[in-house]
Amino acid sequence: MQTLRDSAALRWTALLLLALAMFCAYIFMDILSPIKDLMQSQRGWDSDAFGTMQGAETFLNVFVFFLIFAGIILDKMGVRFTALLSGAVMLTGACIKWYAISETFIGSGVEAWFTANLNHIPVFEQLGVSPFYEGMPASAKVAALGFMIFGCGAEMGGITVSRGVVKWFKGREMALAMGSEMALARLGVATCMIFSPFFAKLGGEVSVSRSVAFGVVLLCIALIMLIVYFFMDKKLDSQTGETEEKDDPFKISDLGQILTSSGFWLVSLLCVLYYSAIFPFQKYAVNMLQCNLTFTEVPADSFWASPSVTIVQYAIMLVVAATAFMFNFMKKPAIKYSMLAVSVIALVTYCYMGYMRQSAESIFAVFPLLAVGITPVLGNYVDHKGKAASMLVLGSLLLILCHLTFAFVLPAVKGNEIGGVIIAYMTILVLGSSFSLVPASLWPSVPKLVDAKVIGSAYALIFWIQNIGLWLFPLLIGKVLTATNERVTDPTQLNYTAPLVMLACLGVAALVIGLFLKVVDKKKGLGLEEPNIKE
Repeated sequence: MQTLRDSAALRWTALLLLALAMFCAYIFMDILSPIKDLMQSQRGWDSDAFGTMQGAETFLNVFVFFLIFAGIILDKMGVRFTALLSGAVMLTGACIKWYAISETFIGSGVEAWFTANLNHIPVFEQLGVSPFYEGMPASAKVAALGFMIFGCGAEMGGITVSRGVVKWFKGREMALAMGSEMALARLGVATCMIFSPFFAKLGGEVSVSRSVAFGVVLLCIALIMLIVYFFMDKKLDSQTGETEEKDDPFKISDLGQILTSSGFWLVSLLCVLYYSAIFPFQKYAVNMLQCNLTFTEVPADSFWASPSVTIVQYAIMLVVAATAFMFNFMKKPAIKYSMLAVSVIALVTYCYMGYMRQSAESIFAVFPLLAVGITPVLGNYVDHKGKAASMLVLGSLLLILCHLTFAFVLPAVKGNEIGGVIIAYMTILVLGSSFSLVPASLWPSVPKLVDAKVIGSAYALIFWIQNIGLWLFPLLIGKVLTATNERVTDPTQLNYTAPLVMLACLGVAALVIGLFLKVVDKKKGLGLEEPNIKE
């Protein structure tokens, strides 16, 4: 009997629904990143407060083990229920964060209470891992609380999407599907970088709460996408007779199978090292560019300073992404290379506009664009040729190169307007392409390491380990910035060398783990270098 997943159009529709939900989640995840300087001037958040709030996203996942519970919920309740739950939790946390940053919060009783309380958290404070500290602005505390709740939903959504892709694509083009999902989701980073400052400065009056409200609206749309997916997934189960909630109930003893796999631990370590050098960096990247590039103020009455340029630039970005992605699927050479030519021309146009706008956020927004084009290529290669472990090694090498370029080369050319921007664009594009190597190779490797019935728990454990880094490094970057810039009061004049070297060291550690993983794979026959689709 033909099922929904036997239809390419329907299984890719299911993927699109999940990817669009994560697209919206990625936008909210970094909604404050491009306006770090405004958060200091408008709400009094210094680097310590900003970093602590950003790190709070993963606090409950790491220290209350919520992600482990999320994996158990996923294995017991299935993809449908967990997807809806993750959407609802994300939206709840986002609303709290929006309230904390809104004008309504200023002068309220809630502000007074949070100013006087939650300054000393027993045990966590002694361990140096408290999500709050004395002197932290009340708005940052409440925003951190909302971000914690959002983070629970976002990471639950991440493991659910991975499990959903396995469910719909196992034995088919799974690496291509995972790579495509991540490519689309990461367009959320670019969307955030362009539209967060746009809404914050709309109408000539600065309001940081408008940026967060934009993210909340998108999370409402994400929840709708997940509801539609719920009904598609339910129909699939009725066709296949699968009842994943009951056939193989989760047992705590099943975790032993995961934890005794050396391949699982190596993949987990590589994941936490690699992602810790990327996601925390995104939260500071715009401010880092503001500090290391020389910008001149654009005349207020020019086209480059108008709101319409934002819309035009974003439209061009979508052309870059769409044509680069479609290039992978065109059969006729003439159409295929026409798509590539359009994509390259649009990318150059986008970069020119970013330079003319003298805007750090629009420069960093190119981060996922190269990834959108090459992730499907890499995923397709892993599906048919393998070499997943080798790709992880290459990704680590590129990561090291990029962070060292940001640390030493970019500050050296400060003052050279055009040269600095060109180096920044090239480094950001390479870093984005490095990032695309990981989803295309790492995530599809997990089903090769564990039994099918504990895939949800395996993804949850990897995400939990990853979240330790995602909690720690935003906080560490903030503390290192504060410690190395004690006398600097201008948020656009900070020295970022020390944090960037720290992130490059994570890349070195990931490279060592990746090389070791190749040795273990060859010795134990884990199949990481083998294709997903057997010819």
